[in-house]
Formats: sequence, C-alpha cells, structure tokens
Amino acid sequence: MKVTLDYDACHGHQSCAIAAPEVFGADDIGNAVILVEGEIPAELEAKTRRAVGNCPEHALTIED
Repeated sequence: MKVTLDYDACHGHQSCAIAAPEVFGADDIGNAVILVEGEIPAELEAKTRRAVGNCPEHALTIED
C-alpha cells in the first residue's frame, strides 16, 4: 500500500499526523508531508487508512 498527498488541497489540519505520526508530519507552514517513502509498512496500514479517512480536505489517497 502507498499513500499520496495532494499538497495543494492540504489546509494543515494535521489530523493525519495525529492519527499516524509514524507516517505523516508537517512542513514549515504546517501542511502535511509523508514521512514514509514507498510502501507503508504492514503494521502501519490501519493507522494510515484511518488518517486518510479523517482528512477533512480529502488530500490523501491510498494506492493499493
């Protein structure tokens, strides 16, 4: 599983970083960044799915 970010859609709510801090962080202005390059580790998939589902801007997408 991979996750992508539409940076232009992100408004910096940080709900992704709260739900999955191992996968998501913030840049200098508070918008999301993906901390994991490539495949999301299996043990973080559930947290990542929850984070993607909680994004109010729908800026995150899962690619299976």
